[in-house]
Amino acid sequence: MYYIEKTFEISASHRLTLSYESKCTHLHGHNWLITVYCKSRELNDCGMVVDFSEIKRMVKKVLDHQNLNEVLPFNPTAENIARWITEQIPHCYKARVQESDGNVAIYEVDD
Repeated sequence: MYYIEKTFEISASHRLTLSYESKCTHLHGHNWLITVYCKSRELNDCGMVVDFSEIKRMVKKVLDHQNLNEVLPFNPTAENIARWITEQIPHCYKARVQESDGNVAIYEVDD
């Protein structure tokens, strides 16, 4: 099994829809640190699981410097964003989304 990991940063804003009072219901921004994990039993024709630059492009083109509420069809929590990332990238089995120091969400596909 081949494994790869790609980490990059995006800047984006969001506001959360919550069932309780929170400052996070107001529009605010983060410099998000995203790590994408992919695996495959076989390499593609170029000898890769997935091209690192393609992983970055696929996420950044949609999310970077955006209001996430306007580009994603769900409540843009770190947990939901992590799941969305795994659905966008071929062979992705896990995504780690850090919205700030100490606040990290991880989604891993259940095999």
